[in-house]
Amino acid sequence: MIEAAMIWNEPNNKSHWDPEIDPDWSLFGEMAMLAGKAIGSAAPSLPRVLGGMSPIDPDFVLNMEARGVLDHVDVVAVHGFPLDWNLWSLHDWPQKLDEIRAVTKLPVWVSEVGVSTFGAEEVQAFGLARTAELLIGRTPRIHWYSLYDLPRAWPATTRHKEAEGSSYYRHFSMGLLREDGTPKLALEEFAKHTPALGICQWFHYHDHRLDDAVAWMKRLGVKHLRTGLSWADSFRPNALDWFDRQMDALAEFDVTVTFCFTPEHLGIAPHHTSPPREPQAFAEFCASMIERYVVRTAVREVLLAPAE
Repeated sequence: MIEAAMIWNEPNNKSHWDPEIDPDWSLFGEMAMLAGKAIGSAAPSLPRVLGGMSPIDPDFVLNMEARGVLDHVDVVAVHGFPLDWNLWSLHDWPQKLDEIRAVTKLPVWVSEVGVSTFGAEEVQAFGLARTAELLIGRTPRIHWYSLYDLPRAWPATTRHKEAEGSSYYRHFSMGLLREDGTPKLALEEFAKHTPALGICQWFHYHDHRLDDAVAWMKRLGVKHLRTGLSWADSFRPNALDWFDRQMDALAEFDVTVTFCFTPEHLGIAPHHTSPPREPQAFAEFCASMIERYVVRTAVREVLLAPAE
């Protein structure tokens, strides 16, 4: 079941939105507002989430408020990785949430938080336990990133790849499971905190891990899942068949579905981080996915409901 729709992923992070083309986020604001309106029209009761900030930045929230974006979303989400990429302490999580709550009355979700095993698996196990202690009860949704390590043969979704040094290679070590599916030390700790802790797991086009991921999440007691439907992937051959398979497999979870990634041929620049030339096209993609996976699912549930 889709429980929320997220508009983009880390829009204030240069790895996911091009600051050279849109330095003040005016183009993002226009696109996000159109998407919020389109999702609201397609499914008025579905919560709309402003894509998780990284870094956690109150000024970005104020920027979006000034542009009218917050009038068309219901939740603001944040991402934090203080043991890997952020320049603040793990113990500052409550303060970071308060910084965002100080500038908006909207609920604040933590839609990605994680710790890599780049240095040692023990660091991840400690970081998970302390993160759970700091966040559970302070925010309605917590999505741990991630279930699986990113396969080494796949590129991480960043702009500068290996030139980022260890920051790049940490992307491949964020899972509770290794690439081959074997558990790490933190997996047992994670299971102590479900369903309060959910999972953020991105599935690539025709991802071979999908069915095993579903089995693991059920075994771990996961209820809440965040994943994505890529606008760029929607132009691949038989994309809707893959989207259908993915969403059918995840139907038992409460899914926050994230819409992001610009198709190269529709961007101002030919890159997934580029603002689109026509922001309405992204809004139309969001609406079409909501109509396919929220509206149709709701109709099917009504039709299959037992007669009274």
